[in-house]
Amino acid sequence: MLERFYQIVDSPDWLTRLCPQGLRLAQLRIKDKSHGDLESLTSRALQIARAHQCTLVINDHWQTAIELGAEWVHLGQEDLDVADVKAIRKAGLKLGISTHTEAELDRAQAHDPDYIALGPIFPARGKQVDYAPQGLDRIAQWKTRISCPLVAIGGIRLEQAAEIYTAGADSICVITDVLADADPEARCRAWLQASSQ
Repeated sequence: MLERFYQIVDSPDWLTRLCPQGLRLAQLRIKDKSHGDLESLTSRALQIARAHQCTLVINDHWQTAIELGAEWVHLGQEDLDVADVKAIRKAGLKLGISTHTEAELDRAQAHDPDYIALGPIFPARGKQVDYAPQGLDRIAQWKTRISCPLVAIGGIRLEQAAEIYTAGADSICVITDVLADADPEARCRAWLQASSQ
């Protein structure tokens, strides 16, 4: 069963801070690093996560995930163009896939993912995205069409958590709402409390 709160981080240092707060599901999203740096950072992140019984999902870098014995990988639609999903499955990894449109949902489902992410639910705060906000109704629609857990992501604040869970999301994934907070540890704890109700 997927945890109800899901945090994306860009460094193992965040796991050092947030895992002790009780974080049990995180994604490591590292961009623009050499292979050596990527391998080193991913290895360290896996060590920290495992020490805290936190499930770590590796974003994009499926070969590194396989090499280091990770349990999960997350692919965006553009990553599906180049990823070897058969190799990912043969290695025993679980798979999450991003979706934004009906066509992308159909494509994702063809890979029998372990979760499907839908976003952005609200206007994204942390990065430029090419898709309009999906809104709560789309969560409910997606939920009726899939058999795996549904992850809501994009522009979400803690104060919106209850309505997103009510709409049908199994898990809520955030970046900015915790990492840009004045007290990320406290914000993470508040998310964990909200997601346990």
